Amino acid sequence: MSSQFSHNKEQPRTRKCLSDSSPTSSTPTTKSLRHERLSRLSSSGSSDVSNDATTNHAQSYFSRRENRLSARKKAEEETACNDYKKMYEKALATNQRLKSRLETSSQELAMIQEQLQRAQKGRNGESNMLETEKKESWGLKKKISDMEEQVKVKADLKMENQRLKDENGALIRVITKLSK
Repeated sequence: MSSQFSHNKEQPRTRKCLSDSSPTSSTPTTKSLRHERLSRLSSSGSSDVSNDATTNHAQSYFSRRENRLSARKKAEEETACNDYKKMYEKALATNQRLKSRLETSSQELAMIQEQLQRAQKGRNGESNMLETEKKESWGLKKKISDMEEQVKVKADLKMENQRLKDENGALIRVITKLSK
């Protein structure tokens, strides 16, 4: 599998497929290798006719071989690119799925926190209501006990007032008998 790596300290490593470059362009090294092969074949022949036939045969053999190899390499590179594309797409799909789950979880967390706050406010409200009711009932009990005291005092004052009236009446009768 042929690939080129480009690496720079500021940039992350990237992998480029050779299929991205034009398939018809051949590198200078392959041209020189082909030329060397052809020259060896041509120097081994004794006659021009056999040399031309051998050269033509060798050229066709090497061109077919190079075509097969380039086709195989191209297929491998496309497979590799497709594999990377598939892996990238799979990773994207996984990331999207995880993002949606995270968003759903965040929404659920927000709803649960809101419910918790409502419950705490309700509990605080109930306890505040209980405290208020206790204070009101204590205040009312105190008022009742004060009123009962006042009723007792009033009843005592009425009795004393009646006693004083009776005494006053008795004194007036004594004074009138003495003055006669």
